Amino acid sequence: MLTRLDLRGVPDGPGPLLPRPGSGGDPPVKAVRAILASVRDRGDEAVREYTRRFDGADLDDLAVPPGECERALDAIAPELRAALVTARDNIDAFNRAEAAPEVTWARDGLTVRTLRRPVDRAGCYVPGGRAAYPSTVLMTAVPARVAGVAEVVVCVPPGPDGRVPDAVLAAAALAEVDAVYRIGGAQAIGALAYGTASVPAVDVIVGPGNVYVAVAKREVAGEGLVGVPSAFAGPSEVVVVADATVPPDVVAVDIVVQAEHGPDGLAWLVTWLEEVADAVTAAVTRIVGASPRRADILSTLDAGGYAVLVDGPEQAMAVANRIAPEHLELLVAEPEALVALVRHAGAVFLGATSPASLGDYVAGPSHVLPTAGSARFAGALTADDFTKAVHVVEADSHAFARLGPHVEVLARAEGLAAHADSIAYRLRPR
Repeated sequence: MLTRLDLRGVPDGPGPLLPRPGSGGDPPVKAVRAILASVRDRGDEAVREYTRRFDGADLDDLAVPPGECERALDAIAPELRAALVTARDNIDAFNRAEAAPEVTWARDGLTVRTLRRPVDRAGCYVPGGRAAYPSTVLMTAVPARVAGVAEVVVCVPPGPDGRVPDAVLAAAALAEVDAVYRIGGAQAIGALAYGTASVPAVDVIVGPGNVYVAVAKREVAGEGLVGVPSAFAGPSEVVVVADATVPPDVVAVDIVVQAEHGPDGLAWLVTWLEEVADAVTAAVTRIVGASPRRADILSTLDAGGYAVLVDGPEQAMAVANRIAPEHLELLVAEPEALVALVRHAGAVFLGATSPASLGDYVAGPSHVLPTAGSARFAGALTADDFTKAVHVVEADSHAFARLGPHVEVLARAEGLAAHADSIAYRLRPR
């Protein structure tokens, strides 16, 4: 179930021997482009056709009827409502603490201010089908609200009956979402990017999804129509670095946690102790055998499940950095000692009492994290992904007299006469 990979004694490090995320095949770019083109050209008609084909739902109205979110909030179990409120409040508080402040920089009469300005409309994609994800509503919509976005909408795939789960609608109510659309897949990304009669176009699209959703986001971003954070938020991943101080069942269940999201992800154990690899592998087999989501877990582990043996903690971290996983768990005696070696990871979880599932729901940072190696250059979704930096520049007469001649020299060196003259005219005695 976990493929064994022995890197002990490898002189040149882990690089060339590691299977890479996404190595199972080329992304479905051609299919996604066809869906996007159809949505761009035919709007709601195309969205309804793809919803019938992929979700089995025949919809007249793509939007969830007004009042359904509040009805769902009243209908869910009190303990679920309390958990959603706790998650929302923690996400809100963390994002307010983390949001970039406005900055003023001044030097010798030159003043530059950085203003943070939100986009007008944000679209949040929430996966569905295999499971309901009210947490993803909160993890995307709440940061958008913290950023000051005026209109926040959610797209979520419907069930065959055309309905969206009450837990998802309740989360939308708590996050003060403006509209929920019962559409999923690449067609939802197309609707958000291009706009249709039912779904107005947005400025930013965020949220995780399967490979079709992730590729669709890249495609519409490449067209310059909409902003998409640089991370590839695709199938879920975890790398667990473990020693013998944490029970094998605890290590194993954290490997299984991310694998139960379904196919195309990865779930790795990295250890320098062969007995740990043996015990955890056996525990994974037991846990998967009893899981109600056994098929989804196996689809991930059969293709992307590994137990990696290394020479020691430093090589373990080299393997983790090479993979650049969405989630990195350090289940070792002194996890803090390894934090300095982390270079590439979406989020890091320290010790047995800080599992990735805590971050998935209530820790505060968004669980929308980079996958497929994109943690090498991107990070978690934050409120800043819904804003732009607007610079306000002001120079007094003394600063202009001091800096202007340098501008003129640089502009003439570049052959831009008008740029140079815009300075020269101002410096000319009157």
